[in-house]
Amino acid sequence: MQRISAFAETAALMGDPARANMLFALMDGRALTAGELARFAGVTPQTASGHLARLAEAGMVAPAAQGRHRYFRLASPGVAQMVESVMSVAEELSRRPLPVTGPRDAGLRRARTCYDHLAGELAVAIAGRMAERGQLVLGHDGAALTGAGVALLGELGVAEAALDAPCRACLDWSERRPHLAGAPATALYRHFVARSWVRPRQGTRALEVTRAGEAALARWFGISL
Repeated sequence: MQRISAFAETAALMGDPARANMLFALMDGRALTAGELARFAGVTPQTASGHLARLAEAGMVAPAAQGRHRYFRLASPGVAQMVESVMSVAEELSRRPLPVTGPRDAGLRRARTCYDHLAGELAVAIAGRMAERGQLVLGHDGAALTGAGVALLGELGVAEAALDAPCRACLDWSERRPHLAGAPATALYRHFVARSWVRPRQGTRALEVTRAGEAALARWFGISL
């Protein structure tokens, strides 16, 4: 009976249109604010906060604070799989466009600085590829270079002293996925600038990825923007 009760409660939570829209918006792995989820669901911020509180209490979404913002993401792969299964049945829902986040400027979205390290599509792609290759342990709650990651950045020419320092995960403003932060990320950014792989644009945080930078990204990280 407990299983049936839990099943009914979960179905009821997903059955509300506003909550269903919020879960759908989080399906691509990003973390979104309550305001963004409210706009996507077509409800007021106050109503969205109530819905998110219920979803968090049920273990379907996980809140995380970064700076002055509070973000929400799907709590586990199991929740994502459940939502995806329902979406496959409700095909009409899956055609809705996902919410646009971050800066409208394409240059800022592609590559920019986040305080003293790389951010945007470039940084998220680097972190993602390093994680895929076992060079970085990356999650919403933290990050750590593996031995393979230290070896890669050392071979790349990043200062050895920085590689012994701790790193952390930073939730990207536009991509809403984590990129690498901390001393190793700062050293990596400085190395990119010193090698002219990226060039800061005057009056903005946007970075221009040079031809040499594109070649380096392909060679060292196997990525292409």
